[in-house]
Amino acid sequence: MATVTTSSPATLQPCTHTSRHGVARYCPSPLPWRRRWSYGRMTTRATASSHGQPSATGGWVEAPAGDAAAAGEEGDSIRRLQNGPDVRGVALEGEKGRPVDLTPLAVELIAESFREWLREELQRPAGEELRVSVGRDPRLSGARLSAALFAGLARAGCSVFDMGLATTPACFMSTTLPRFNYDASIMMTASHLPYTRNGLKFFTKRGGLTSGDVEDICDRAARKYVARKMGFGVGGMPPVVMRVDLMSAYAQHLRDIIKQRVAHPAHYDTPLKGFKVVVNAGNGCGGFFTWDVLEKLGADTTGSLHLEPDGTFPNHMPNPEDATAMSLTRDAVLANGADLGVVFDTDVDRSGVVDGTGAAINGDKLIALMSAIVLDEHPGTTVVTDARASDGLTRFIASRGGHHCLYRVGYRNVIDKGVQLNTDGVETHLMMETTGHGALKENYFLDDGAYMVVKIVIEMVRMKLAGLEGGVGSLIMDLEEPAESVLLRMNILGEPKYAKQRGTMAVEAFKEYIQEDKLSGWVLDDCGDCSVGEGCLVDTNDHPNDVDAYMYRAKLYNENKRPLGMVHVRQSVHNPNIALNMQSYVPGGCKYMAMDLHKRFLLASGVNDFVDISEVEKFVK
Repeated sequence: MATVTTSSPATLQPCTHTSRHGVARYCPSPLPWRRRWSYGRMTTRATASSHGQPSATGGWVEAPAGDAAAAGEEGDSIRRLQNGPDVRGVALEGEKGRPVDLTPLAVELIAESFREWLREELQRPAGEELRVSVGRDPRLSGARLSAALFAGLARAGCSVFDMGLATTPACFMSTTLPRFNYDASIMMTASHLPYTRNGLKFFTKRGGLTSGDVEDICDRAARKYVARKMGFGVGGMPPVVMRVDLMSAYAQHLRDIIKQRVAHPAHYDTPLKGFKVVVNAGNGCGGFFTWDVLEKLGADTTGSLHLEPDGTFPNHMPNPEDATAMSLTRDAVLANGADLGVVFDTDVDRSGVVDGTGAAINGDKLIALMSAIVLDEHPGTTVVTDARASDGLTRFIASRGGHHCLYRVGYRNVIDKGVQLNTDGVETHLMMETTGHGALKENYFLDDGAYMVVKIVIEMVRMKLAGLEGGVGSLIMDLEEPAESVLLRMNILGEPKYAKQRGTMAVEAFKEYIQEDKLSGWVLDDCGDCSVGEGCLVDTNDHPNDVDAYMYRAKLYNENKRPLGMVHVRQSVHNPNIALNMQSYVPGGCKYMAMDLHKRFLLASGVNDFVDISEVEKFVK
């Protein structure tokens, strides 16, 4: 693989390799291979698609439909790499019962298919240059899979720009920052998942792709896999990859935002002078924020943790939901007398913070903090969250004059809901998932953990300049939290290829048991599209977003019609299991709800025949 290093993308020459596949332009409705589910069965509807011929330039081709069908399981293994709006898979040996499925060949074919999809999406002529940037996190499989990604993009006719170690938000920003302005970007990461995993996240100038887009790309790649097995499309020139320093420009972008919005009266260029901020990057990609943002703005970052990238993640998983990550950060904040602690996930699209008292601010607390900041800037705005958020958060937002819309779990679902509401005329400035994914209207609707911290840092400095005591944690002192909160997971039994279907069956059975009054006392609080509980805007969109994982929320009421707690049941997008999130309004309520569900649903419905309920049984004993 040839590599060219440059400081200015404007001087680069386009690649000369193109491929012509002759595939009909993707239409969002009906979706190719769109699945429609009902309890106990699955039907699959496919739309017609044309198939190309072998490309003279060495690109992969699409095989006839009969051959694609004959490939069967091999093609389906690539389709199953779709993970909502991303691609995720096992890239290294080491997971019990999970063979390697994200192979170099799979990545190469997905890269080619992305270029094909991109050309059609942008309505570009077949021979016109498309410029795509690529970044990656420090996972051990990154170098090998990146080579396959470069090869697939270049063979398909793209000019490829290698950003090296980067963050997911920076990949998107490479499509908007003036010196770069690429047509699209791909980030290779598996976020908080184990080091054995890896994946791909895709961006255009419009933002991240939808689940339907990625399903289409993986379906194209599956058909190309058949062509490869038939011996078509082998060969082509080695890819030419151009190295670019995007992260420096992105860090400068963040520094400029802080300087401009703080506008410090004494030292404009070093507005963080006198502040101590501890960063825990978890050996992921977040170390840059310490060196290239905080320290260059004057902050003291003594005590920061795990800043050097290490793809084995030896200390803990980079994850603001990880108890070890938050505990270590809390200790560092207290030991160094820091004003703030920051925890990033691997690819820095999520974050959490610790205030100066050592209090962890993640989950509902982080949403409340961001809501307080955003509602001060945009009074009356709507805040979109996933439906795992608590009733206390709804009251917190309402007490500050805001509106709370609860929607499906899934960061892309939450963000897309916010985009939809703005399009429909409902001012919506903040969209956040309880996992720490957060997007702002002012920042391209991009889930950027570093940008979230930038907003919090700006507020911290403003409060100090205004003479306010207590730090950012004081902004959420009145947030009411559940008496108890428990997460249980139930693994789906059997072959992985049937996991999605069986997970849907189990979740739909939960809904039907309540609707058929087989679970007296339980009331559905989620229609599957949008929560219809207190404080929520009902989803009136005529064309709702595609469902990538089924989920329902329900509340349990006692004989006096008083709510005891809430349960959110959902398929996991990342793993073959079902998540059971419980919040109780009274002590002991989670155990009571779990016992009731165990006896009157999990056993009575027969779901336990294909779902492992041992974690629930252990909890209720």
